Amino acid sequence: MSLVNNKFSRVLTLVLLLQAAMLYGVASRAELVPSLRPLADFPRGLAGWNAVGEFPIEPEIQEVLRADDTLNRIYQRAYDHAEANLFLAFFKTQREGQSPHSPKNCLPGNGWQPVETGVISIELPGRRNAITANRYVASHGGQKAVIIYWYQSHSRIIADEYAAKFWLIVDSIRYHRSDTALVRVVVPIEEGKADGATSVAVAFVKAVFPELAGLLPV
Repeated sequence: MSLVNNKFSRVLTLVLLLQAAMLYGVASRAELVPSLRPLADFPRGLAGWNAVGEFPIEPEIQEVLRADDTLNRIYQRAYDHAEANLFLAFFKTQREGQSPHSPKNCLPGNGWQPVETGVISIELPGRRNAITANRYVASHGGQKAVIIYWYQSHSRIIADEYAAKFWLIVDSIRYHRSDTALVRVVVPIEEGKADGATSVAVAFVKAVFPELAGLLPV
């Protein structure tokens, strides 16, 4: 086994052990479960983008996802009709086994195959520092799309799944909270121009983030 694989295995084992300790160590404490306005209240118009379609999550998918609330909506930019899909999944608690499913695992199950993975830095209004989000290019038949996603908890933006597990443990101990949200943006790639789709996705993230910051609990 390579050095990289050994290091990955050690980190994964440590994260799982810490998570197990957290679940057993704080399970007896009362958890603070935040209230949240329905995600359906999320604005249908924002900064030059307007909702043009909504697709409720199918019951069989919701049964696997186990999110407390979801939003799956298509927005279109007014001046050039570029489209972006916004998917939100909010979890009030992760103590009972609920947790966000990584798009890296879910998309292949829906027929989308990875073409390129990495991270992207995005300057956002109202934040001193840029956020780091996942950037994922996937293909399905003749279609390709750019996917940008992150985990959002307590005003914290997290790209890495293992970092999200770490902060879950910290927040459960310090604040008696384990709520989190998955935020995912999908933009179709037109004429093979992944950079153009990425620019559209970043512009949409900048438009949507201020509303997200006001909706999700802090």
